[in-house]
Amino acid sequence: MKKIALLICCTIFLFSCEEVVEINVPTGTPKLVVEALFEVYFDEIPITTQAIVKLRLSAGYFDGELPLVTNAFVTLANSSNNTIVSFEDGDLDGNYIPTSVFTPEDNVVYELSVTYNNEVFKGKASKVKTPLFINVEQGTKTLFSGNETEVIVEFSDDELQENFYLFDFTNNLFLSIEDRFFNGSDYNFSFFYQEEEVEIPSDVTIKMAGVSKDYYTYFRVLSSQSGQSGGGPFQTTPSSLLGNIVNTTDATNFPLGYFNISETATYTLSLTE
Repeated sequence: MKKIALLICCTIFLFSCEEVVEINVPTGTPKLVVEALFEVYFDEIPITTQAIVKLRLSAGYFDGELPLVTNAFVTLANSSNNTIVSFEDGDLDGNYIPTSVFTPEDNVVYELSVTYNNEVFKGKASKVKTPLFINVEQGTKTLFSGNETEVIVEFSDDELQENFYLFDFTNNLFLSIEDRFFNGSDYNFSFFYQEEEVEIPSDVTIKMAGVSKDYYTYFRVLSSQSGQSGGGPFQTTPSSLLGNIVNTTDATNFPLGYFNISETATYTLSLTE
């Protein structure tokens, strides 16, 4: 009888401990998030430029998506001739595109200006040069599971300057490297797709972009915080990582994000089993 009574007491005690605990996570005042990563496809004829300024507001850690900013005024100024290109968000999706065709020039500083909530945010960037691919091909090596797909990338690095590169292997798979150990050489490396990351057979477009040292550092820190999945490195903003855009109206209300212009080489590869 004592054993039964003890069992009942223990059962009541366990059930009484099942209590929902709510944790309040501080979010702070939403900040403007600017993703302005221009790609100049210099290996195409004619040369084309993908110039999109994505504007969002920072959100809480557990929020699924960042709120869109659709009521901003966005321009890009050429410092050499003072010409200005306007951007507009015709689809109201927070993505601002130029109203006229333009191609960023060499050795020219461009100033991005975003006016939002009566505050002006500015950032400067110059186009970073990029080499062409020497070769891109599918390899036969695997890693731990034996189900990975190898891609071998080869390009020639410019020995006259310190270079930093950002590779986009599609499906939000990025790789950043520097030329510290292969400056001025033909360089090749292997990238491995995991089985769940790409469908075989399929075509993938691989991009190589030259980036500045500051953006290289920024990207590596941001990627380590946000991870490779979930929509890319600008999908979430886990901490206040400062980029190269400043609030010229109120410095304390600093924005998040980055403005970068890169020549971008592309290569479409058909992956087979």
